[in-house]
Amino acid sequence: MKYFLSLIVAVVITSSSFAQAGVCGNFHKKYCKFEKDKADWQYNAQSKSGLFNQGMVSKLRCVIYKGMDYRISVCCETVLGDKVSYKIFDSRTNELLFNNATAEDTQVFEFASVSTRQLIIEVVVPQGATEKDKHKATDAACVGLLIEHKITDKQGFSTY
Repeated sequence: MKYFLSLIVAVVITSSSFAQAGVCGNFHKKYCKFEKDKADWQYNAQSKSGLFNQGMVSKLRCVIYKGMDYRISVCCETVLGDKVSYKIFDSRTNELLFNNATAEDTQVFEFASVSTRQLIIEVVVPQGATEKDKHKATDAACVGLLIEHKITDKQGFSTY
């Protein structure tokens, strides 16, 4: 009986883990621009992937820290090659800090943080055909949001 109960618990935990990972799982790790380069960028655990319907808007809250550089990469699977639109807001003031639509639809944005604060990253998935996959609807697409960070390089005179 104990063996049977343990087996049921193991199946429930495993099923729950697969459900949380979803169809898109670690899409951001595979398809977003993640470069181990000389600049020492590190993977940030606030990165996410998800299955989105076309035209869907979703928001993610993240914390950035003073003295750190950040690189945000957004990617989406579409046959038509449409780019994902995204905006970055200060969560306290709701001030728009970045809009990729006004930056030639760039999918990668780098910045230095001069203070610790929370941001809201708003992602909009474009309309368009998606690749056929037996595990998801044809009107849905995987979206990845990759956040990378590194310690800001010292600039100018550090001591005098």
